[in-house]
Amino acid sequence: MTATTLPVARPVAIPVRQILPWAVFASVLLVLGVYFVGVEQGLAHEFVHDARHLLGFPCH
Repeated sequence: MTATTLPVARPVAIPVRQILPWAVFASVLLVLGVYFVGVEQGLAHEFVHDARHLLGFPCH
């Protein structure tokens, strides 16, 4: 019986140039989410009211 070797998976290097736009986009979404959950007191406040309390933001 002969031993067979399996191919080894190697990680692929992703250039920062390709990651940077997605990282900026995700950061903007995160900042907007924190704003709407934590700071905004208008109509969006009613939709995220429970999330505010869950995350520790006072609102009353």
